[in-house]
Order: sequence, then C-alpha cells, then structure tokens
Amino acid sequence: MSSPLDATAIDIRAAAAIEIARRVGREAARFRADMGWGLKVENKGLQDFVTVADRNAEQTIRDGLLSLFPQDTFMGEESGGSPGDAGSWVVDPIDGTTNYIRGFSHWGVSIAFCAEGRLEIGVVYDAAKDSVVSAVHGKGAFREGVAVHAALTSDPANAMCILGHSRKTSFDEHLSVSRRLHERGMDYRRMGAAAIDLVRVAEGAADLYYERHLNAWDMLAGALIAREAGADVAMPALPTLLSDGGPVIAYSPALAQEFEFILEIEGLKPTAG
Repeated sequence: MSSPLDATAIDIRAAAAIEIARRVGREAARFRADMGWGLKVENKGLQDFVTVADRNAEQTIRDGLLSLFPQDTFMGEESGGSPGDAGSWVVDPIDGTTNYIRGFSHWGVSIAFCAEGRLEIGVVYDAAKDSVVSAVHGKGAFREGVAVHAALTSDPANAMCILGHSRKTSFDEHLSVSRRLHERGMDYRRMGAAAIDLVRVAEGAADLYYERHLNAWDMLAGALIAREAGADVAMPALPTLLSDGGPVIAYSPALAQEFEFILEIEGLKPTAG
C-alpha cells in the first residue's frame, strides 16, 4: 500500500501549490495596482509592515490548501500555527511586503511543504516576472516547466551577490561581510525579499544570497528551489528553522571558496544541489 505521503502525494501537493501561488500572486498584484497609495498598511514593528493584501492572501492560501489536504497542518506569517505530525505547509503570503507597498515588483508568494523532517516542496510566485518557480525534493527546479540552474561563475570579479539584513542581527557584521565581498571585487545588492533573492541564485542571476536571520516562511521554499537548481545551500536543521528561524546561505558552487568565511561565521556546512 502506498504511503499517505509517497511521491505521488507530494507531486499532487506541488501542482496544487503552484496553481494557488500563481492565482494569489496575480490577485495581490491586481489589488496593489487598483489601490495605489490607498493601500492600508499596519506597522507590526520597525520596518515590519502588513497589509490587508497579506492577510487576504494568506487566508486564500490556507483555505485552498487545507480544503484539498485537510490532514496537513499550516504555519503562516500572519496567522501563525505550528508544524504537526503530518505534512506541514509553511507560507509567507507576500514576501517583500515593503517592496509590495511601495510598488517595487521584487516581491513574491512563498509556499513550502515539509514532511517527516524533510523539506519536500518549494513554490514561489515571482511578481517581477509574473510566473512561478518551483521544486520538489530530488527532482530539479523549474520556472513554468523550464529548468533553471545556478550560475557557473568562477571569477569573483564577475560575481553578483545579494545580501539581506535583519534588525535582529548586527549591522556592523552586515557591513563587514559587504566590505569583504567588495574587497574581492564582487558587486552586491540588498533587495528585500528573501524568497525572490533565493530564486535569483537558483536561476543564475545572482551568485550569492546571505542573510543572518530569517523566519522559516521567508526562506524554506526559496532554499529548496536554489538547492534543486544546483546551488550550494547552508542553513540550520529544519526543526530549528521552524521553531526559531536562522541564517541561510545559497551560492554558485564554483565560488564556494570565496564564501567559506560566511559559513565559518554561521558554523554551517553546505548541502549541494
């Protein structure tokens, strides 16, 4: 007899998550365009915002997934929740809310699925490209059915890096990492949406994404996509991320030596794609 979460069950969930992410992402984009500067914003903390679009999107995702898979549990940025014994969905309805508020299209919808202690599915709606990038553990990463791959960059002078920064961590340490990359001739950006930043590494547009602290819903989908696209990815164990969050590092394998100092900072080892 097949397991309740065998390969077929995972594939069915991935297909559902892709369609839901696309629908919710497009609805959020239309809502933002219609509302313009009339978008109602609540402040959850310093530079930590939420809109009615976040709440509506998360409710739509929750209802859509749990109506199809009522045995699963749900953990969302806005509504909370915790992983259970069965498979668990981990969702950020709008990753990059500040970008979304300001009309900067670097934001997305992030949906991950974990089961039996393993990250199984990652799905991200990429607003800038109005398309969905997805991965299933062991099966590669794809944008709308077309495979994506991490960059082959080997010369640091040609590298493009993306750095995130959380106010839960030291800004001086963030500057120290930026300086180290600059001294090696690498260009870098801070874009403000972890899920999309990890997708950029997955598709070869960037060679590094690093942030010292993220919540699980920010990183899990993008991290799996990057890993399945061939990037090296390092982050804490899944139970730690689900309970406490933590750092994530994803990078082009040919530049691994350049980024060893970041792994040393975090005390992590990478897992290759």
